[in-house]
Amino acid sequence: MNNVVFQVNIKGHRVKPEFEYSTKSWAKWCEKNKFKHFVLTEPINDLTYMNANWHKFFVLEMLENENIDYDQVCIVDADTVVHPDCPNFFEETDNKFSVVQSDGCYEWVNRSIDGYGKFLFQGIDINTWTYFNSGFMVLNKSHRDFCNKVYDFYYKNRDNIVLAQEKLLVGTDQTPINFLTRKFNVELKFLPNCYNLQDPYRKNLLHIDKNCWWPDDLNNLLSSGWIYHFNSVPNNNLNRDAGYWIKRTYEELYEEN
Repeated sequence: MNNVVFQVNIKGHRVKPEFEYSTKSWAKWCEKNKFKHFVLTEPINDLTYMNANWHKFFVLEMLENENIDYDQVCIVDADTVVHPDCPNFFEETDNKFSVVQSDGCYEWVNRSIDGYGKFLFQGIDINTWTYFNSGFMVLNKSHRDFCNKVYDFYYKNRDNIVLAQEKLLVGTDQTPINFLTRKFNVELKFLPNCYNLQDPYRKNLLHIDKNCWWPDDLNNLLSSGWIYHFNSVPNNNLNRDAGYWIKRTYEELYEEN
């Protein structure tokens, strides 16, 4: 199977130097499993017009333009690290648009659903337990039309989308993408959260404070999933931001000497 892992890591867009450890981990995993790894490093649209996170859905068009054949594509964020022994999740998708539930901060999720729903998506309902995190999504050729519809929607509603982002302060692409999958009747398959272990601090998996009662090691993190997503790491008195954890996790798993 010609499967691809795709990441957006655009230079100058809130890019931490440590994000290279994310792309390196995925490059190694793809090499091990004989998949292609594709990283977008330059914007397609000016970033003042389109946030980098919205560039994800150009992937199928880009692969076709590069004459890269594919069966399925995993779009994964650059603040993730994949375990070298991560199973082949492409085999679990049933060839559907596959995602992982957003199981971090439910208050944020509910506020985002409510805000974007009233602002842009009146009449479309989403439950908290069927809301997914857009940092890990698996698509295939049958979703090419959906990708086009995402950008048609963005271009037609760009000003309102930007206004909503600035007013609501609850994410960029993630909640609109959730609504758009419902609007266009995209069949979703939810994969286990081991493939997108989000918000690890809220799960007491990161030691970021001198008063943390759990140990300062990665044992609990590494035993809790296969793909570690270092989103929403708060400011802390040890100065251990997402970049710190991405680098530390990569070095523990891959031990480059």
